[in-house]
Amino acid sequence: MVKLTSMVKTSGCAAKLAPKMLHEVLDSLPKMSSPSLVEGYSSSDDALVYRVSGDTVCIQTVDFFPPMVDDPFTFGQVAAANALSDIYAMGAEPSVAMNLLCIPSCLGSEVMTQILLGGQSKAAEAGAVIAGGHTIADPTPKYGLCVTAFAKEAAVWHNSGARPGDVLVLTKALGTGILCTALKAGFASDSAESIAVQSMITLNKHARDAALGLNVHGATDVTGFSLLGHALEMAQASGVSLSLDLHSIPLLDGALEMAKLGMLPEGMYSNLEFLDGKVEFSEGFLQEQKDVLFDPQTSGGLLLSLPPEEAHVLVSRLSGTHAAIIGTVQKACGMPIRVNC
Repeated sequence: MVKLTSMVKTSGCAAKLAPKMLHEVLDSLPKMSSPSLVEGYSSSDDALVYRVSGDTVCIQTVDFFPPMVDDPFTFGQVAAANALSDIYAMGAEPSVAMNLLCIPSCLGSEVMTQILLGGQSKAAEAGAVIAGGHTIADPTPKYGLCVTAFAKEAAVWHNSGARPGDVLVLTKALGTGILCTALKAGFASDSAESIAVQSMITLNKHARDAALGLNVHGATDVTGFSLLGHALEMAQASGVSLSLDLHSIPLLDGALEMAKLGMLPEGMYSNLEFLDGKVEFSEGFLQEQKDVLFDPQTSGGLLLSLPPEEAHVLVSRLSGTHAAIIGTVQKACGMPIRVNC
């Protein structure tokens, strides 16, 4: 069987367009508006929010990418978990989804079936139903979902609500982009592959459910633009500055070692360009420590801003996972993001 990763140049969320280019293009477009549109893309939130009737809103997102693993079923799981994540980052539950699949004809129907079954398994775990989609023949395999949820407008989380005095909770460890790059290059162990895959197929449903009933002021998920890139979007949308503590940030085993060996995904360099002049580092950082903070994550965790006492409750509820308090929210001052070693 052809290895899926041999058919792609970039993989997972590392295949996203460079954030600097994306923002420049989106900013150049004429703005479309509607009285029913609660949230579009202007604040870089994770999904659109559209008022359906009364206080009921529709939340919708779409995400797809090339494979970062060779097993088709696992690829389907990772891509679906990643797409579903945007709904959880809005504090909602996915209801219905549609497949998006690009597949080379040379791979045959069994590979296509396994990819779709992998996606279906994660949608079922989320309590959602996949009810349609679109497929095209393409030399580069790609898969993902368009996902829709429904919620009460007041219950929706946004990335624009972080408040000074809040603390930041990250619910998954960093390093999937680096580990997947090392796997493709043949440098990572079977253990490292298992660690990365387990992180990527884990739904953010569990973190979202644990945060219900708490005062989540701001929320996003950490994917292709890296921890620092998504933290910047939260800081700018909320009009605050964020201070992160390096040694509190959870990392996947092997990520620092692989970063030190230069196993860095192409998307990391786009993140570096986008964040230039917007992040301040204290003295004492090793290069690999900086690199992992710019690493594009595939199906990464939630980044939540909430009061300190409630953050401790959340971390306690997520005991046994990598969830950790990684920083604080402050009044806007100087750089939007500061990382302390």
